[in-house]
Amino acid sequence: MSETEAAAVPTVSQLENEGDIAADYLEALLDIADLDGDIDMDVENNRAMVSIVGDDLGVLVGRDGEVLEALQDLTRLAVWRSTGERTRLMLDIGGFRAHRKSELMELAKRAVETVRSSGEPESLGAMTPFERKVVHDAVAEAGLRSESEGAEPRRYVVVLPA
Repeated sequence: MSETEAAAVPTVSQLENEGDIAADYLEALLDIADLDGDIDMDVENNRAMVSIVGDDLGVLVGRDGEVLEALQDLTRLAVWRSTGERTRLMLDIGGFRAHRKSELMELAKRAVETVRSSGEPESLGAMTPFERKVVHDAVAEAGLRSESEGAEPRRYVVVLPA
């Protein structure tokens, strides 16, 4: 790892600070929306992970996680405004991302099996950046390659033969 790369990796303390800023922002949002939820924070894979857990949080997730994506962007902006640094903070609400990650890993597994048996590339449907990352990681772990193609918001993953 070069000095530049090492300098780019935030410390655990910086990531915990990002989580604290995000938690404060999200607590205020929950108060404004008059919603109950507990906020959990963690640091995982050099990224602050913040989760809102509770009942009746579907309104904060939205259809296919659209509201969740917007809230994550707003939370990242709040952190950037406070720290002056870009953040890769990940937000989950009501376990939506955790559940979606399991579904995507199964989708990737099926695509890998199809590509191995056919020898042909397999295109998957449009996905968010989070979803594409999960699929790319699962495909790489299975020993195949994948690429993202298309333009947002219709960007998708193509699983390629080895």
